[in-house]
Amino acid sequence: MTLSKPSIYDRYLPALSAEPSDTPAYWFVFRSNTGQLLLSDRAGLDAVPSAQHAETLGFTPVRSLFLGLLDGAPCYAAEAPDDAEPPEGFAFHSLRPLYDRMDEDLFHVAGRALQMLNWDDTHRFCGRCAAPLAPAGHEHAKVCPQCGLRHYPRISPAVITAILKDGKILLAHSARFPNKMHGLIAGFLEAGETLEDCVRRETMEEIGLTLGKIRYFDSQPWPFPNSLMIGFVAEYESGEITVDGEEIAEANWFGPDELPNIPPRGSIARRMIDWYAEQYGSRPE
Repeated sequence: MTLSKPSIYDRYLPALSAEPSDTPAYWFVFRSNTGQLLLSDRAGLDAVPSAQHAETLGFTPVRSLFLGLLDGAPCYAAEAPDDAEPPEGFAFHSLRPLYDRMDEDLFHVAGRALQMLNWDDTHRFCGRCAAPLAPAGHEHAKVCPQCGLRHYPRISPAVITAILKDGKILLAHSARFPNKMHGLIAGFLEAGETLEDCVRRETMEEIGLTLGKIRYFDSQPWPFPNSLMIGFVAEYESGEITVDGEEIAEANWFGPDELPNIPPRGSIARRMIDWYAEQYGSRPE
């Protein structure tokens, strides 16, 4: 059921260290205190600042990491100080709304940059013995020189599920969603679970329903700060909707022509809802 979509590796070649080059690099610059990304108002990759060194952009980075090659040019992730001012023609933007504006593969590279900076910041010391960590050298990892523990970038898998019943889809509203927005049931994988176990548990916990057949839909990196969203389509089996009152404030069944306010385009939630609407009726605007 996976939909055709661009791959991050169509344009991006990951690498651990930079080769000597006079080619200007692309810089995915995030401000320390907000996690906002530095961009111009140009389209596509032209919006990403290009410079030989980060200092050319007007700041000394708190940390910077080589990411690899993007469209054949070196690219870096850099953390700017809290008080860094954007160069002329640029501004800092929250990353989350940009998935509706940026090319999907470019958004994924930006997300990778943010995740790697977050990992570098939160893994400066060993979680076992507190000794300062050192780069592993041959892979994206850090090694404790004292006890030998190896630390990799953390990825937190989460499931998101389109639940179908008699041609309708279950959409839920959380109190933290703005503008009465409704989305899909989602939650993080727990120790010892399969992905399908997680789908069933989250559905039972949040809305009290038992599911039948579950099938894979698609996946999406979600760098807020380090998730991987794994989408499934599930068939309703039994039960009445009973919201938990914590994660979910209300939930209901909706037909393809009666959808409420739903997530913006670019998110896997919206892709799944759009897929449902295409299969069972008209496409939402």
